[in-house]
Amino acid sequence: MATKDNFTEQIRAGYEVRGESLLLGGAIYNRECITGLHISLPLKTMNRHGLIAGATGTGKTKTLQVIAEGLSSKSVPTLLMDIKGDLSGIAAAGTTNEKINERMSRIGAEFKPESFPVEFLSLSEEKGSKLRATVSEFGPVLISRILELNDTQSGIVSVIFKFCDDNQLPLLDLKDFKSVLQFVLNEGKEKFESEYGRISSSSIGIITRKIIELEQQGADSFFGERSFDVQDLLKFDDQGRGIMSIIRLTDIQAKPKLFSTFMLCLLAEIYQTFPEEGDLDIPKLVIFIDEAHLIFKEASSTLLDQIETIIKLIRSKGVGIFFCTQNPTDIPDAVLSQLGMKVQHALRAFTAKDSKEIKLISENFPVTEFYKTEDLLTSLGTGEAAVTVLNEKGKPTPLVATLLRAPYSRMDILSESEIDNIISKSKLISKYNESIDRESAYEILQNKLSDEQQQQQPQVTQKSKSNEKSTFEKILSNTTTRQVGRTLVREITRGLLGALGLGRGRR
Repeated sequence: MATKDNFTEQIRAGYEVRGESLLLGGAIYNRECITGLHISLPLKTMNRHGLIAGATGTGKTKTLQVIAEGLSSKSVPTLLMDIKGDLSGIAAAGTTNEKINERMSRIGAEFKPESFPVEFLSLSEEKGSKLRATVSEFGPVLISRILELNDTQSGIVSVIFKFCDDNQLPLLDLKDFKSVLQFVLNEGKEKFESEYGRISSSSIGIITRKIIELEQQGADSFFGERSFDVQDLLKFDDQGRGIMSIIRLTDIQAKPKLFSTFMLCLLAEIYQTFPEEGDLDIPKLVIFIDEAHLIFKEASSTLLDQIETIIKLIRSKGVGIFFCTQNPTDIPDAVLSQLGMKVQHALRAFTAKDSKEIKLISENFPVTEFYKTEDLLTSLGTGEAAVTVLNEKGKPTPLVATLLRAPYSRMDILSESEIDNIISKSKLISKYNESIDRESAYEILQNKLSDEQQQQQPQVTQKSKSNEKSTFEKILSNTTTRQVGRTLVREITRGLLGALGLGRGRR
C-alpha cells in the first residue's frame, strides 16, 4: 500500500550504504521532502557510469557540481568537460543565503562552504594546460574512423603508417601526415609502390581533404607534442582530496568533430594505460561530459561502435563516465543501456512529440507504486530530480524524487583574475605549454627533397657547360652568318687567285 511509512521504509532500505557514499539530497513524497531521509550514492558503483539529464534551467550543472564535490572529498580525482564555461566556480567557496539554508534544512543536512582543488586544461586557445596527442598515438584505425574513411581508404592509411614506421618518419602532427601522403603520391611514388603496392591518387586526395576538414575545426592545435599523460589526471592536493581537472571548452561547441575526436582519444588512452582493477571500493577516476550530445552529433556508426565498446570495458579500469545532456534520447541506446545511475531533472512537454518521448523515457526507470513516473518527470521543480542508482550489490535502487543539496562551492563562474591566479600556481602549465616542434616526417621529407635537388644541381651545370657554345660557334652556326661567310670566302679566294695570275685562265 502506498503510504508515507511504506515509502520511508522502502527508500531507507533501498539507499542504505555500508561503504563509502556521498550525499545527493533528500527524498520527496507527495511533494514534501522528508527531513533526514537521505539519498546517497555508493562510491563502489560509481564506475558503472551514469546520466544527468533535464531541460534547460532545471539544475543539471549544479547536480554535476554536487557529485564532483563529493567525489573530491572522498579522494576521487575527476575530469570535467566545461562546455558552457560555468564550472570554474568549483575552485571557490560558496556563500550561504536564505534559499540555501531553507533547502538544506528541509533535507536535514548542514551547508559547509568549501573550495575544491582545480586544474584548468585546454583543448584550444582557452587558458590552461594544453592537451595534445600525436597522430602516431592515435594509430591508423582510430584516425580512419575519425576521418570517416571507407575500407579501401582505411587500408591505405594503415599502409602509410607502416611505411612511416619502416622509414623512421615520425607522424606527430597533421602537417606530417599530409606531407607523407603527398610524398608517396609524387616524389616517392616509385619507391613506395615497389615495396607496398600501388595506391589510388583519388583515394589519397580524399584522405587529404578529410584531414583539411579536421584542421578547419582546430585539430591542428590538438595534434602534436608534448602529448598529455593521462596519469596527470590522478592527482591529489595536500589534504588528500581528488583534484578536479576542468577542460575549458567554451569555444569548441561549433566543432563537434574535434570534441568527439578528443574524447575518443582520451578514453582509448585511459583504457590502454590504466591497469585492470576490477570492482574497487572507491573509483580511480570519474569523468563528467557536459553537453554530451556534442560527442554523438556528427559521429559515424564506426565511431559510435568504438565509444560503446570503451564504455563497456573501461569500468574494469576503475573509471566511471557520466553524461550530462538535456534529453536521454541524445544518447544512443547502446550507450544509454550501460549507464547504471540516472538523475533525471524535469522534462517539458510542449508538443505531442515531446509527450511521446517523455512516455518512452519514463519506461527506463524502475516501476514504483509511489509515483506515476510520466507525471513525475514533468512536475519536478528546479533542483529536484528523479533518481535511481545501482546499490552496492549492483541492483537498481527504487525510483525516488529527490530534493538535491546545494553545492558547497560557488554557484557562479570565476573572474579572469581568479582563473589567472589558479593557472599561475599550476604544476602542469610548464610541462604542457612549452612549444615543441622536433624533427618529424615533414622536416625529414623536406630535407630529403632539398638534398636530392642539390645533388642533381652539379650534373645539370656540367651538362649545360658541355652543351654551351661559344659566341663564335653560335655566329658560325647561324644560317645567315654561314651564307655571308661563304660569299666572303669566295670573293677573297677570287682576289688571291687573280693576284697570282691564276684566276683569269679559269674564268
